[in-house]
Amino acid sequence: MTDLTELTAVQLVDGYRKGEFSPVEVTRAVLDRAERIQPEVNAFVRLTGEEALAQAGRAEERWRRGEPAGRLDGVPVTVKDILLMRGHPTLRGSLTVSPEGPWDEDAPSVARLREHGAVLVGKTTTPEYGWKGVTDSPLSGITRNPHDPSRTAGGSSGGAAAAVALGAGPLALGTDGGGSVRIPASFCGIFGLKPTYGRVPLYPASAFGTLSHVGPMTRDAADAALMLDVIGTPDARDWSALGPAPGSYTEALAGGVRGLRVAYSPSLGGQVPVRPAVATAVRRAVERLAELGAYVTETDPDFAEPVDAFHTLWFSGAARVVQRLKAARRDVLDPGLREIVRAGARYSALDYLAAVDVRMELGRRMGRFHETYDLLVTPTLPITAFEAGAEVPKGSGHRRWTGWTPFTYPFNLTQQPAATVPVGADGDGLPVGMQLVAARHRDDLVLRAAHALYEAGAVPGGYRARAGAMPAGS
Repeated sequence: MTDLTELTAVQLVDGYRKGEFSPVEVTRAVLDRAERIQPEVNAFVRLTGEEALAQAGRAEERWRRGEPAGRLDGVPVTVKDILLMRGHPTLRGSLTVSPEGPWDEDAPSVARLREHGAVLVGKTTTPEYGWKGVTDSPLSGITRNPHDPSRTAGGSSGGAAAAVALGAGPLALGTDGGGSVRIPASFCGIFGLKPTYGRVPLYPASAFGTLSHVGPMTRDAADAALMLDVIGTPDARDWSALGPAPGSYTEALAGGVRGLRVAYSPSLGGQVPVRPAVATAVRRAVERLAELGAYVTETDPDFAEPVDAFHTLWFSGAARVVQRLKAARRDVLDPGLREIVRAGARYSALDYLAAVDVRMELGRRMGRFHETYDLLVTPTLPITAFEAGAEVPKGSGHRRWTGWTPFTYPFNLTQQPAATVPVGADGDGLPVGMQLVAARHRDDLVLRAAHALYEAGAVPGGYRARAGAMPAGS
């Protein structure tokens, strides 16, 4: 019999249409999987079992009548606990947020999912206020990697990535302010997309400002395109949201990569030391793009590492997040968060505007770069997952998480669409991701290229993590 937790959202919708299985059956299977994996990987802050089954029951009745509510009717979805979900606390990984309500509003992306009949099965873990590239917090503890529970799942959407990787829902909503969709997706071996800024509306506005994007985390590019078709629509609560999408991202998948101009930058011009296993897996995937008809050139975008500017913007945002807290309440914050809050509070308005100038120049350079190249390809990360519970790999010499994420945060500064595709594994069986970046508003190109790799069988091993995180009998 088919394991319902192994099916993609596209397959689930097709199965509902044909009457092969029901939303209630699928939701029960997903909830059971979530409960089984939770003790070892800690992907969830809460599951919404009875409520989810009630939603699934209504979806089942709609499918029985041949009147589905929308494009995701009956499909299980998880929501990162940074985003509002009506009827449930959004604690943001922090002991400083009160769970008392009313909690009577959905974030725009959650509202669109609900309108399309998605079954909301739970809230996933995040570091406190989503501040770093791994997932552990004073509130919910450590989230672990599905392939090796001694390693990190990455962050800040680590719970979302672990849930998808282990079959606890085919779709997840994540947020990405410096790589927080792409980092855990890469470490956990799934697909993750940071859309163009504003394509998915965000409310309430992030204290990290226009660095923060909302995006899909899925088993493949086709599911992400379907999800983006649903959540990528305007919402009046976000004044910076884009207008309607230019077309269906699902329909755009068929375009393939033949004739696309691809720039392959293995190390951003030698700025980034990349582990050999990562470099090999990414180069092999790039060669596959060339075999599929893309014109590949090994070249680098022309920019110096913008980490100081990013830190100014990011640390200032962190200081703003906790500004309302009294000193006694700050004592319960993640110690690393307290450190960057102190740094952020020391910046002046002129420091902030100087960082904005760096950001504007980087955006200009990437705009010109994409006049020549349709896509930029890099490793998603220069490393694979390291020990759980640490912000940086032991012995790396890095002070902050940005030290090991040099390929991700620059494209939050520029607001470009960027995705990670699993393209292999290192000698320990830990996933390797490849990043695809396009010009602003060209999310379709990123999804097309990723989908072509999936269709060509260039994504190895499927989505399912198979190491010790999967309990016996699951």
